[in-house]
Order: sequence, then structure tokens, then C-alpha cells
Amino acid sequence: MDAVDRRILTVLQRDASITLAALAKQVHLSQTPCWKRIQRLEADGVITGRVALVSPERIGLGLTVFVSIETSDHSKEWLDGFATSISALPEVMDVYRMAGDVDYMLRVVVADMGAYDTFYKRLIETVPLKNVTSRFAMERIKSSTAYPVPGPSEPRTGARASA
Repeated sequence: MDAVDRRILTVLQRDASITLAALAKQVHLSQTPCWKRIQRLEADGVITGRVALVSPERIGLGLTVFVSIETSDHSKEWLDGFATSISALPEVMDVYRMAGDVDYMLRVVVADMGAYDTFYKRLIETVPLKNVTSRFAMERIKSSTAYPVPGPSEPRTGARASA
């Protein structure tokens, strides 16, 4: 990935609805090479989709809950069942397997406390869980979907900088 690819990614993360002509102009390419680069970035799995970002509050989903899950079972079978079950719950926006004092962290978005209670009851019926802790967001201070695109000389996450 070169500097032009990084510029394309930066612009598309800001506005995926930009016209090809406007994008090509911003990254200093003609349209055909720009389009070929986008297609390659998609084929390589760098660009995984193009979506419209929606305000959850504007569509009636005003409560964000961070759910910490601990389990006593760390088997592949348990994880497969958990992954299948949790993926079927539309309120779950993100699921992370964690290191540290909790095993999994979920970001759940629902309309209100009653909707969360309904979700919680479905969650605890899916697979055996040791502990479930819910933390309710009071205010979203920053929210971003755009990743910083590191340049070739910038260390990437997990990479060691040379001395």
C-alpha cells in the first residue's frame, strides 16, 4: 500500500459517497487508475464495505450499554455456540474477546431500559455465562468510524519502532 492508497482510504472513510471524479482529483489521479486502486483495496480486504452512518438517537436507539461477560468454559465448542448466538442478536453492535479480568466485551444499542432488560434475558439464555456486568453510557463524547491510516514510516499497532 502506497501513499496514494492511504489518501484514498482517508478520503473514503470521511465520505464514501464522494464521486469518483472528486476522489480522483483529491488524490491526484485520473479516474481509471483511482477506480482500479479502489477495486484492488476491496479485493485485498482493506475496504470491507461502504455504508451510511446513522444516528442511533434519531432512530429511537438512545441507550448504549457496554456488557462485560465472564465465562467458566473456554472450550472451542462454547465459543462457537456463543459466537453463533451473539451474532443473531441485532442489538449487539460489537463483540470483542478480551484479555484481562473479563472474557468478552459487547457494545449493545437499544431504545431504553425496558428494551435492555428484554435483551439481557435473551442474552443469559443463549449459553452458560459466569458473570454479566452492564455499564450504561451517559453521553457519547467522541465516536468515529475512520481509522487513522499510518504512513510507511509510522509504527503500526503492535509493531516495534526501530531505535
